[in-house]
Amino acid sequence: MIEASTPESIARAAELLRAGALVALPTETVYGLGADAANPDAVRQIYAAKGRPADHPLIVHLADAEQLVEWTREIPREAIALARAFWPGPLTMILKKDPEVNDLVSGGQDTLGLRVPDHPVALALLRAFGGGIAAPSANRFGRISPTTAAHVDEELGDAVAMILDGGACDVGIESTILDLSRNEPVILRPGMIGRDAIAAVIGRPVRLKDETGAAPRVSGSLAAHYAPRTAMRMASEAEIGTAGRDCAVLTRAGESSPGQYAMAIDAPFDAAGYAHELYANLRALDASGASLILVEELPHTAEWDAVHDRLGRAVTGSGAEDEA
Repeated sequence: MIEASTPESIARAAELLRAGALVALPTETVYGLGADAANPDAVRQIYAAKGRPADHPLIVHLADAEQLVEWTREIPREAIALARAFWPGPLTMILKKDPEVNDLVSGGQDTLGLRVPDHPVALALLRAFGGGIAAPSANRFGRISPTTAAHVDEELGDAVAMILDGGACDVGIESTILDLSRNEPVILRPGMIGRDAIAAVIGRPVRLKDETGAAPRVSGSLAAHYAPRTAMRMASEAEIGTAGRDCAVLTRAGESSPGQYAMAIDAPFDAAGYAHELYANLRALDASGASLILVEELPHTAEWDAVHDRLGRAVTGSGAEDEA
């Protein structure tokens, strides 16, 4: 099931995609569950394998920005500038889709999420395949995203024709999603490319989504997502200090007392390092047998926006059963 990423395995993966099969591929963010984005039957397999609602849109991955013309009906100048600045990289842009793009991949909307991933295996597969690959995270819908090939195998097993092993993901959380389909640029999902960096490229302010405002539906935007099966909540350092053996805890470097808990993990102190290890850490804590996961409260600064977003959704969805 898991195959080392070689020219031969990448060529076989491209053939599988052309045949309508599912292939899991590494990106710099998380592992994706890939299918031919132009094949409605293949896209349906993604929704079935994940247990994902059919109106929850997918992100289409491209080999380079030149392919944008095949998927959109208009490309704003700001999109071109951002592609030059951040692609390949963890930025997804929401643009008006070409009318020929099937509605399954867009969740029935007139917009589409597109990005060029920054991973040599993903790019090699995209070039070998020659088209767009729809690739949400390769896990059961709403659960913790996979950052290694082994995570994919644990979650989806025989639902995937091949899992290309590209090592642990460098970024570790999903891409920033930026809506450029309307008059004002809006971040619909925070990621490691922040609004200040985007604003510096396009020369105007970028705001974070107002949850009460109208916006396209996008991947990972539901209130409950990225969640462990074990109940989980944020906690103060003092509360973690008094927790016992029924708890698994995630703190920042050097602050836990391992013998006190079912499991204790010291995460990196910086936001990028914390994000890189977040999903692997949540998976380990979820498997610890604890009845509750406590995550130490984090700084409320812009560099932590993406981590706060993922943890907030994980807390909301924690403890629930898998979707049908």
